[in-house]
Amino acid sequence: MTGIDKIGTMTQSNAVIQNALHKNQSNKFANLLKAAQEKQAAPSGLANNPDYSHISSEQVIPEGRLNGDFKTGFDKTFTSAADKNAAPQGAAANGNVRPSDKKIDKTSKLYEKSMELESFFVKMMVDSMRKTVHSATKDSFAKSMYQDMLYDEYTTSLTKQAGFGLADQIYLELSR
Repeated sequence: MTGIDKIGTMTQSNAVIQNALHKNQSNKFANLLKAAQEKQAAPSGLANNPDYSHISSEQVIPEGRLNGDFKTGFDKTFTSAADKNAAPQGAAANGNVRPSDKKIDKTSKLYEKSMELESFFVKMMVDSMRKTVHSATKDSFAKSMYQDMLYDEYTTSLTKQAGFGLADQIYLELSR
């Protein structure tokens, strides 16, 4: 075998190796994309899977959230067995619903989304109240942004603990 034949064989084998590496990376990406599309990308599911151990974050995005979303959500707020058959609170307890229909599964996705809608209404109320307080100095963009994030957390906490009953009413209406 001459020197030119050896170089041709080496470059051909390098191309085969590069092609195999590219195909392996493409398959890994396709599997990751498929898992995300099937909504199987749960935090514990990918973190323990050796194919996805290169993902830097320990917490893969929960369903319905955006990457970089730092707001506390309502998922896993209610987890006890008593929450599967809970009585409504607040205004929902006094509504025009038959007593036999007044059971709420607080562990369900529907209730979680109902809490998010209630939180949105509470946020609108808190924002309206914030507009009535005037500051002596002009707030910077960063200060107003972080203050808005702080009030998002306040409204989430308020929704979880105040027991307004709006989420309960929404849940009862949508689950009929």
